[in-house]
Amino acid sequence: MSEIEKIIEKKQASGNPATPAFTYADLIVDYLSQIDVEYVFGIPGGAIEGLFDALARRHKGEIPQAAVHHSRALERKTPRSLSGPKMVVARHETGAAFMADGYARSTGRLGVCCSTTGPGATNLLTGVANAYVDRVPMLVITPQTALPSFGQRGFQESSSDLVDIVSIFDHCTRYSSLVSHPDQLEGKLFTALSTAFRRPRGPVHLSIPADILSMPVPNAAASFNVATLLREPIAVDDSSYQALLNAVEKTRHNARKITLFIGEDCGDAADQILHFADLIEANIVTSPAGKRWLGSGHPRYCGVFGFAGHESARRALIDDGVDLVLAVGTSFNELDTAGWDTQALLNDRLVHIASSVASFDRSPMAYLHVYGNLHTLFAKLIAGLDPKYLAYPHASLDVLQPSRSSQQFMAQLIPAEIEIFEPEKLLSQDLPIKPQRLMAALTEKCAPNSRYFVDTGNAWSWATHYMHLPNANSFYIAMGFGAMGWAIGAVIGAAFGNRHAPVVCITGDGSYLMSGQEITVAIEHQLPVIYVILNDQAYGMVKHGQRMNKAEEIGAELPPVNFAEMAQAMGVKAHRIECWEDFSDIDPADFKSPSGPMLLDFIIDGEEMPPMKTRLEVLQEAKHGVEFAKLP
Repeated sequence: MSEIEKIIEKKQASGNPATPAFTYADLIVDYLSQIDVEYVFGIPGGAIEGLFDALARRHKGEIPQAAVHHSRALERKTPRSLSGPKMVVARHETGAAFMADGYARSTGRLGVCCSTTGPGATNLLTGVANAYVDRVPMLVITPQTALPSFGQRGFQESSSDLVDIVSIFDHCTRYSSLVSHPDQLEGKLFTALSTAFRRPRGPVHLSIPADILSMPVPNAAASFNVATLLREPIAVDDSSYQALLNAVEKTRHNARKITLFIGEDCGDAADQILHFADLIEANIVTSPAGKRWLGSGHPRYCGVFGFAGHESARRALIDDGVDLVLAVGTSFNELDTAGWDTQALLNDRLVHIASSVASFDRSPMAYLHVYGNLHTLFAKLIAGLDPKYLAYPHASLDVLQPSRSSQQFMAQLIPAEIEIFEPEKLLSQDLPIKPQRLMAALTEKCAPNSRYFVDTGNAWSWATHYMHLPNANSFYIAMGFGAMGWAIGAVIGAAFGNRHAPVVCITGDGSYLMSGQEITVAIEHQLPVIYVILNDQAYGMVKHGQRMNKAEEIGAELPPVNFAEMAQAMGVKAHRIECWEDFSDIDPADFKSPSGPMLLDFIIDGEEMPPMKTRLEVLQEAKHGVEFAKLP
């Protein structure tokens, strides 16, 4: 008998058969309850059964006595903490990871996903890698065959002796570890949770053998109060802060301009950053993902710089009167920087401001690097600036919020400071439907509090350039790893995080054919999700990329598919939209307060060229070397 089997036998012999044993799986659920995790997304299997059992017991109120004791000891008194997270079963493990990702992005809480061992774990990989590149905090739990079976070629084995799942995940997580003894689990779980929230954030992975998951826990467990230990540090590097303050005051003293470039990692600091921009009269541009943090009608907003961006944003960066470009919370990847544009962004006018020094590896040319908690940093700047350099010395944050007339102005098709390519197509009546007009029509039709998740492909281009939303925190895009189908699962996670605001998934027919089965999760739980499919019978970005690069046109075509009929067969309300009358005939209530999912299959004009010039220039450079002709 192995050591593990002896421990199990001893625990079982000492336990009371009338009381459910408090297992290590229960301990995991206990810790997730501490930090208000509401859902675990995954797919069941034999090896992960112990975790599913623990989730089911907690949800039914069958909490082992040890768990009640731990809850009292940690002073966790809210009903949600005691009821614990609920299980949401996806249709594919990649979809489960996308759901956890969308839940984390939209709520700020930890996303949690799980699978069974072997192929279940490898199926999670793409979704986890997508979260890793975009720095989304996520706990990934995969099981192993029982420890005594390691190396015996058990069913779906993924130990280090066969398919080493811990090593595989090591390359796309912040922490990946095998729990090889029950006494390791609590410490490794704490390490994983703290790492997920430490800057730079990201997914973490624990691989736990099935026998350990179901093993009873000694009474001395639940040592950590994780909720208090995971709080965001508020520290700011004083030296770099003072250098930034001096640079801003010098620029204002010389009557020179400052432009703010807002990236994806601004989060809770967004209001302070916008307040600061008003006080120093700075123009604002964003990366595509940074577009989330302000409404398009903000009077200082000049649009998106980077992939599918606006010429007005680039002008705000290259203006001869600009002495400083303050880039905040951006990773400076290819799509954020318009293919690493040295004239507009990556030059010695740049001040790179980030929450972690790990973000500075792609900005060595910057005039200054500043790091620290972004909310604290900008609050200090606002308080520390000499009043003589402020446009509104006595203005409060509330005073500088958009006025009612400004809010009305935001709803217009083209905000005043943003230059749109081919704006006339926003009103085009031509058929097939112009995707430019579709982006504007969606924002008019959907509820004002709707959130939009945009999938990889031409949907990126159309939504980034033409979709102008009145509210902050309503535009989500995952452009780091660029996994197709991300938005299809992510909207489900976001809908679980907030059922009171509709969630709109904008995706292409290519992406939907990869992951569209996840819509059945939305119908099962009656989630307020609207799926918008841009149906052009092609992998659109591939097709247009081949044409613009004068490559062979191969592999981009897709067969005609009626996605509305597919959805209806699954019990989803769906419409095939070939003209604008089809769209206007839909009940407005289905957009404003949907009682369940709806799918809209738009037949769009696949010959419309999306605004993706900078991406194609980078591809040309990679193909032909650094000397290449700029696209017209």
